[in-house]
Amino acid sequence: MDTNNLMAINEALNQEIQDQKEKAEKVDFKMVTFSLGGKDYGVDIMNVKEIAKADKFTFVPNAASFVRGVYNLRGDIIPIVDLRSFFHLHVEHRAGDVLENMLILRINDQVYGTIVDQIDKVVGIDSDSIQPPHPIFGDINIKYISGVVEKSGQLYIILDVVRIFTHQEDAKRSSLPETPPGGYAAAPQAEEARPAPKEGGLSDSALEFIKESLYALRHFSASVLNNDWLLKRFVDWSSMRSADRVQLQDQNDADEYLKEFYSPSTGRFWEEDYAEQVKNALPDLRSSAIQIWNPGCGKGYETFSFACILKSRYPDKQLKIWANDSDIMAISSAPNMVFDLDEVPEYCREYMVKGSSGYSFNQVIRDSILFEYHDVLHSNLFPDLDMVLSRDLLSFLSSKDQDKLVNDFSEKVKEGGLVFLGRNEQLPEGEWRRIANDPVSAYTKH
Repeated sequence: MDTNNLMAINEALNQEIQDQKEKAEKVDFKMVTFSLGGKDYGVDIMNVKEIAKADKFTFVPNAASFVRGVYNLRGDIIPIVDLRSFFHLHVEHRAGDVLENMLILRINDQVYGTIVDQIDKVVGIDSDSIQPPHPIFGDINIKYISGVVEKSGQLYIILDVVRIFTHQEDAKRSSLPETPPGGYAAAPQAEEARPAPKEGGLSDSALEFIKESLYALRHFSASVLNNDWLLKRFVDWSSMRSADRVQLQDQNDADEYLKEFYSPSTGRFWEEDYAEQVKNALPDLRSSAIQIWNPGCGKGYETFSFACILKSRYPDKQLKIWANDSDIMAISSAPNMVFDLDEVPEYCREYMVKGSSGYSFNQVIRDSILFEYHDVLHSNLFPDLDMVLSRDLLSFLSSKDQDKLVNDFSEKVKEGGLVFLGRNEQLPEGEWRRIANDPVSAYTKH
């Protein structure tokens, strides 16, 4: 064998090893990557609403130097910030009619357009590999960097866009301030100014601070939908921690506080017991076709679980499930997932077929689900629905957006139809009546 052939084989082997390593890596953080001033950056994909190209921004008098103006994004007037100017990076002069590359960001309840040099791709990484920023990145203020990470030989600086753009809740202004106030960290930093829980009792201010911190750190919105759980959890939390540790210090505290909120098998195939309880909550239906909406479907595990349960309960009926999510990578891979049979719960196995790479769902189940990239807060043009599956989604929307989605449920769900919420979420009484008990939270419209 000649040297060239040997080198080619070794190169192929090394590439195969690298591919296997990448497949084995845990991927629990996804970012949209882009360039600014010749360096590579990333931003959490959960803050990215979409990408776009645009020009001809409308100038805003007396705005900060980095505000290019405002832009009409399909009827919504949004501010446009040039991140290069914001961070005092060099900006090449360009003709006024040249399309700019834009990341459209959703920060809490606000939408912003941000101009960058070039948008690259979506990169998935292990969050444990993110390292804290170093002062070497002095060309961008370090307080706006959440970390740095290396992936496939490239070093990415991860921007904390929430901190960059979050402003005072009640502030009113026509443009962004010259120095963003860093609202993302403001809640924990304000801790000393707030009273601790009273000795032998519960402090309303401590509870309010926890609500504010949950929203700032994990975008969890306290509302009538989850207030019962919040009050109970606050009592338990306060009893387990000393007075000076009741308030939430960081994201780890927020995660610890919320760990008991989530429904069983969140983001996974539903376990047998839970699946059986969901099945028992399903009513008799006369129509030959069942229409279901599953906003926030994630990677599709719960969607497939629900589809199998529905097919078992209604074997002769036609199912149509609209499964939506704004996670680009998850929603694109969901239809073609392949599994080992022992990964799949027993109630799903009769709907599986074996292929060359493993087991996948049969054509009947796959044809019943339409996975779509979609922001559920936009217009939802569905026919009248028999059911909605929306576990643990509403609580991570703003109160305003919660109301919008609940109104969508009211408008779209038929009389007698069902809405499945998260274990610790509840719909207001009146139009809705609960028909299943913990851990299943199911409501019928009457």
